[in-house]
Amino acid sequence: MIAGTPVLDLDDAASLEAADTGGALRSAASGGAQVRATAAAVSEDTLAHLTDLRPRSVVLVSGAGRATRAAGLLVATLGDHASLPIVPVTALPPWVGPLDVVLVSGDDSGDPRLIDAVDRALRRGAEVVVAAPHEGPLRTVMAGRAALLEPRVQVLGHNRLLRFLAAGIAVLRAVDPIRTGGAVPELTELADRLDAEALRDGPRNEVFHNPAKTLAARMQQRSVVLAGDSPAATVLAGHSAEVLCQSSGKLATAVDLAEAIAAKDRLVEAAGGAAPDFDPLFHDEELDGPAPVERVQIFVLSADRDRAAARRRIAVFGGNRTGLVDADLVDTDTDADVADADMNLLDTQITDSAPARGTATAPEYNTELEQLAVLALRLEMAAAYLQLIGFGATTTDDQGQYGGNY
Repeated sequence: MIAGTPVLDLDDAASLEAADTGGALRSAASGGAQVRATAAAVSEDTLAHLTDLRPRSVVLVSGAGRATRAAGLLVATLGDHASLPIVPVTALPPWVGPLDVVLVSGDDSGDPRLIDAVDRALRRGAEVVVAAPHEGPLRTVMAGRAALLEPRVQVLGHNRLLRFLAAGIAVLRAVDPIRTGGAVPELTELADRLDAEALRDGPRNEVFHNPAKTLAARMQQRSVVLAGDSPAATVLAGHSAEVLCQSSGKLATAVDLAEAIAAKDRLVEAAGGAAPDFDPLFHDEELDGPAPVERVQIFVLSADRDRAAARRRIAVFGGNRTGLVDADLVDTDTDADVADADMNLLDTQITDSAPARGTATAPEYNTELEQLAVLALRLEMAAAYLQLIGFGATTTDDQGQYGGNY
């Protein structure tokens, strides 16, 4: 009996590109372009009126989906670095007034909550920034009275986290450039980091040198648990689980690392329950067929600068001798040799904002937010690969690729 194989091979670049009729890989690789578009808007003095404003608070009003995840990621990463309160909400609080800055983010220009937030914030004299499509009722209520960071790069719905993250970073750097701004990356530098990661994850790079393909290969034919080893990494785990579900139909569970460790014994018991006598040492899937067990792969997302400490936290999973539950550390310190990669892949799947040809080296990341943004792009590209090798085709998003319904 020969085990079943995916529709496509991860190392078959030509077939992957041919199958990607909906632009899943290009969309996932466009994180740098989305961030650079926001940087361009800032350079056009879109947020000039916020410079050194020193508001009482920054209120993040978010629509459903990626905007809410981006707000949560900002709050979790900044922690005690911010010199002013950053308040994530889904509706405008009654205390907002002239001393506050309000960032309204979302994909749906017809969302009543976003429309109401913009209208009431403007009437109360707050400084309002809108990161949403400039159309429909939202455009009407703005009436030129709010700053606009509208989407400029076409991407699929599940790949919009970095756009909203860039909008939040832009506002924070404008209102408090010294302390809060110093705790978040500069947008152009962040875009360069994301472009470099997109190059490493391109379809023409083999699995061995490709972090996104490596993740996709490890996720195949396994139950997936995404665990964060910090509050911010746990937010990213939740986003990644959503992306896997929406893009490839892969079901994944997002938890805190402590919860995954607490559930280890139960995971092992449940995975081996169907075949108590199964021995992975003597099982060859190519000859014997799929393993009669449900293997669980735990991916621990981390932005800890002390990689040894991060590995020690997941060492508990190394005591599992059955091979049914395993854990991988997913961080930005990946040994991928991009210097040997084919730089011509810029013409096929990487956005126009990608860096020019040359030798790439592993960058030094200054902030936790920078690292998690890079991991977000890597996981989104892994989800795109899973979609292609599982189904051989790409579906389009239910909304316009800029977002919005108008």
